[in-house]
Amino acid sequence: MQVKAKKYLGQHFLSDKNIAQKIAGTLQENTYEKILEIGPGMGVMTQYLLTDQNKEVFVVEIDTESVAYLKKNFQKLQGHIIEADFLKLDLKELFKGESFGITGNFPYNISSQILFKALENKELVPEFSGMFQKEVSERITTTHGNKKYGILSVLVQNYYDTEYLFEVSEQVFNPPPKVKSAVIRLVRKNVFPDIDYTFFKQLVKTAFNQRRKTLRNSLKSYNLSDNLKQDSIFAKRPEQLAPEEFVKLAQRIQNDQ
Repeated sequence: MQVKAKKYLGQHFLSDKNIAQKIAGTLQENTYEKILEIGPGMGVMTQYLLTDQNKEVFVVEIDTESVAYLKKNFQKLQGHIIEADFLKLDLKELFKGESFGITGNFPYNISSQILFKALENKELVPEFSGMFQKEVSERITTTHGNKKYGILSVLVQNYYDTEYLFEVSEQVFNPPPKVKSAVIRLVRKNVFPDIDYTFFKQLVKTAFNQRRKTLRNSLKSYNLSDNLKQDSIFAKRPEQLAPEEFVKLAQRIQNDQ
C-alpha cells in the first residue's frame, strides 16, 4: 500500500533513501532523549531515526492514510504515533516538560509556522533540523544586510546557532515540488536575550512589515520619545541591523515606555 500525496496538505514525499538517511543524521546533540518527526508520511526518514539507540522517536502526522501506513509497517512506532496537527499541539504537555529534538521534511505551506511554534517552545527544543523550501532555508540562516534577511532570520538567530547544510533537488520527491529544497540545522544558544519574546517578536514583525522605511517611520506605533528617536539607529532600515542589535533596540524601546 502506497500513500497518495495530498496537495491540500502540501505533501511531497521524499523518495531518495540516501538523502532521508542524511537528514536523519543531522540531529547530533546528546542533551535530550526524544525526537519528534513532523510529517513522516510513509516513514522514509523515520526508518533511519529509529536506528538511534539513544533516542526515543515519536512522529506527528495529520494524514489518516499515512497514520494507517505507519501503524502497519513500523512496529517500533507503536504508541509513538501522534495523529494530530503539529501547529495545534500543546508542546509543553506533549512530553510533560521534557526536552526533545524536532526534525522532518516539512510541508512548505506551513514550514514557517512550524518554526515559529518551535521558537515559542524554545526552552523545550535544544535542536531542530529539517528540510525547507530553499528560499526559506536561506532566509533563516542569512546574515543582515541583504534582501533575504528578515523576521525569521532575526528571531531564529537570537535563540539558535544556524547552519545551512545542503540543498536537495526537486527530482527526489514524489510528486516533485516546483522549487528546490535545503536542509538546515539549529542548535539552541546557551544564553537567551534578556527581552520578553512576545514583545520582541511583535517589534521585529512591525519593523519588517515596512522594510523599506527607516525604523523611525516603521516603528511609529510604539510612540517613541523624541529623545530616543534622535538616536542614529532609527535612521537605519531593519535589514541593516544584526540580530543582536535588534535585541538592544527592543530593550531600549521597552525601557522607554
